[in-house]
Amino acid sequence: MSRWKELPDSLDPRVRQFVVRLRRLKDHSGLGLAALASRTGYSRSSWDRYLNGRSLPPAEAVEALARACDTEPAPLLALREVAAEGWGVDVDVEVDVDTGAGAPAGETAPAVRRPVPWLAIVLSSVCTALVMLAVFALLAPWEEESDGKGDDKPFTGEAHPEFGEFEYKPGKTYECEVRRDDNGLLYAGYSRTRTELIERLSTRWSVVEAQCLLEHREASPGVADGAFGNNTERAVKRIQDKANIAVDGKIGPDTWKVLRK
Repeated sequence: MSRWKELPDSLDPRVRQFVVRLRRLKDHSGLGLAALASRTGYSRSSWDRYLNGRSLPPAEAVEALARACDTEPAPLLALREVAAEGWGVDVDVEVDVDTGAGAPAGETAPAVRRPVPWLAIVLSSVCTALVMLAVFALLAPWEEESDGKGDDKPFTGEAHPEFGEFEYKPGKTYECEVRRDDNGLLYAGYSRTRTELIERLSTRWSVVEAQCLLEHREASPGVADGAFGNNTERAVKRIQDKANIAVDGKIGPDTWKVLRK
């Protein structure tokens, strides 16, 4: 997992949340800056600035990152819109000193940052307000997972009594030996939770546990690596559909009950 520089305390909270989300996506992808630059068309130095909160990435760079990390770009673009207000730039301004207008090549002067139009924000339309509410609803889980230091360390759940704190490592997988515990419930040895909510982008021991139980129930998530990605989400939906419970791709009490029985 990348060892990130601590973000400046002076960074606007909206910008901080956006940068943290970009860092976590990069960590989950396992891509280095050079590979990320190759896949997105934006230079390594540009991504260094974006991921360290020194420059607001263009919308095209955000979309390219989403494609490289195999995720939907819409939530990231919504977060970027909020971060742009915290940065004091118009959401259509491409703030990239390497590319200027957002093209992935060339050298131009950096875009000019402008003061936040506070009056316009206060008098913004109902549509904008609804978008903001939806974005903050997306941010809430990450805020709850903070370790209280205001940094960008991903939340990894409770430490395992034997294996310690979970740390996602690209390419590392875990063995699945599912058995019945003393209560007659299926258990793979990584987490005994029956209520914890895990979803796409979660990384922790309970994700390894769920992946093993999915594999045991012949709804293969691909590999048991502790990272809740597309394959795991699809496997969860298959189990939910088969069990006639809400098909949302997230694992909560109802889905745990199905996996454990």
